[in-house]
Amino acid sequence: MAFTKSCTHQVGRLLALAAASKPGGTIAESGTGAGVGTAWLHSGLGAGARLVTVERDEELARRAAGVFADDRRVSVLTGDWRLLERHAPFDVFFCDGGGKRDDPQRVVELLAPGGLLVLDDFTPSSDWPPRYGGEVDELRLFYLTHPLLRAAEILTAPAASAVVATRCP
Repeated sequence: MAFTKSCTHQVGRLLALAAASKPGGTIAESGTGAGVGTAWLHSGLGAGARLVTVERDEELARRAAGVFADDRRVSVLTGDWRLLERHAPFDVFFCDGGGKRDDPQRVVELLAPGGLLVLDDFTPSSDWPPRYGGEVDELRLFYLTHPLLRAAEILTAPAASAVVATRCP
């Protein structure tokens, strides 16, 4: 079975690295999907860390919860991405579902000082400000220039990029 909207290998390695950088941290994911990104985050999870992920599709959330049922460090929630708020602040936040587009300011607020934010599924742009479809990409610009973040866009494949940011203390 192909998971056409799942985390790519390149982004997965980035997620494992991000989780491993916070060995006792609280790691979050918005948009569990099939659990591929969750598995990558889990692969870097420290013994004292915890991972909470949320998926609005009940069947996908149930399946992901089954995969991680034997690891008490992992919680799979079913519902809106805002369910994550009660587990914040986050040392790593892979915002792949809700929040990224509909409430980017709240996404930033959920990060702990020094926390890492990973946002993927961008199309690389050599322009400044970044453009997508001939227009300024306001969403990407928001994250790249937010005053509480230090951010960079990194190429994850020839036609794909991610924004990685840390929240300033």
